[in-house]
Amino acid sequence: MQYWAITDAGCVRTQNQDTYQIEKLDKNSLLCLVCDGMGGAKSGNVASALAAEVFVDDIRRTWKEGMEQAQIDQMLQAAVKLANFTVYDQGQQFEEFSGMGTTLVAMLITEQEVTVVNVGDSRAYRINEGGISRITVDHSVVEMMVQRGELTREEARTYPGKNYITRAIGTETVAESDLFHLDMERGDYLLLCSDGLTNIMDEQEILFEVVHGEEKDKCCQQLLDIAKSRGAPDNVTCVLVQL
Repeated sequence: MQYWAITDAGCVRTQNQDTYQIEKLDKNSLLCLVCDGMGGAKSGNVASALAAEVFVDDIRRTWKEGMEQAQIDQMLQAAVKLANFTVYDQGQQFEEFSGMGTTLVAMLITEQEVTVVNVGDSRAYRINEGGISRITVDHSVVEMMVQRGELTREEARTYPGKNYITRAIGTETVAESDLFHLDMERGDYLLLCSDGLTNIMDEQEILFEVVHGEEKDKCCQQLLDIAKSRGAPDNVTCVLVQL
């Protein structure tokens, strides 16, 4: 496995409220995470950093090599709950953090399987020469409208309320997460990213850069450069793993 990552405030925001972490759990297992914070200039970055730290620390504490898939699922969901409780509790205790929250998308890669967990609208993709497929489903108002047939995918890209999310870490006492399972396919790419990237680049553009880009270690930088060349109004974060 090889992996690369980048995060940037973008062209408009003065503060980067995105966070990513990459943790090698053992020689064959890798944990990656992206969080996109919200809640104002003083707290969005706190929410994303806190959620990422608590989530990764809990996985690190409970991880055992050779865990069965059911145990991995339970571990990831428990880590989401702990991250949610911690961020929510800080928001309740301190006025300056009131209302803060964050998205969370993470993947745990083992020798046999890839498990993805998400809350919010940060995304996970699988990419190979055959194409690009989104693994996660956005927890957002616009995604609900697409699912109901009220908007097309193309219309959703420019819909005024596209940033309204229906689930987040830290905004409610309980955060419901989704789990996805993928077979390990050597040579495939897995991408985690915040909406600062996907609001600027469409999936076919991302596919082209990942599959046909000349140097893989510069792919994340190239994705960021394209986003910034188009104005990058939001923070941009991506984590790319080659299986």
